Amino acid sequence: MSYLGVGVSPGNVPVFHGTIMEVVDRRIRIVELILRCVICGLGVLAAVLVATDTQVKEIFSIQKKARYTDMKALVFLVIANGIAAAYSLLQVLRCVIAMIKGSVLFNKPLAWAIFSGDQVMAYLTVAAVAASVQSAVFAKLGQPELQWMKICNMYGKFCNQVGEGIASALLVSLSMVVMSCISAFSLFRLYGGSKSKNGGRW
Repeated sequence: MSYLGVGVSPGNVPVFHGTIMEVVDRRIRIVELILRCVICGLGVLAAVLVATDTQVKEIFSIQKKARYTDMKALVFLVIANGIAAAYSLLQVLRCVIAMIKGSVLFNKPLAWAIFSGDQVMAYLTVAAVAASVQSAVFAKLGQPELQWMKICNMYGKFCNQVGEGIASALLVSLSMVVMSCISAFSLFRLYGGSKSKNGGRW
């Protein structure tokens, strides 16, 4: 038997389910907001580090300029992190508005939309990092069997800055994976049979 979110145990001891859910909701909101801010900031940092990285090297009186566009994997990395940063910024605004209002309707269609978006961003960022790391390894170590040169021996500054961008992108992808797990929890708890009347809120 319960009334206004207050349950009564067999020993007639009041159990405040609503209060527990509100505490859980509040902590989830704070963690989500922090993670999305981190993703947004690091995503912009990764994209800027890679996109602005250039180095000119003179080879046999011919100047060759190294740019991120010379490697398709780096182009993919810049685009993926730009998309992730923009997506996270929109989600940050949603989180802030929800926290200011204190109560925002969090229905199942919206929960599915956020969960799906987080999943897509997680896969996208992980794929971009994986492709970039593979290209970076080839640039650093070369491939003697295919007669591929160690590009980083000639473009050391370029490779170092790209490495910093990839490191930032790696943190973005890991944070996005954690964020997708949180959104999954927020979604599937809506299907729990023991949720309170306020369990459908953001």
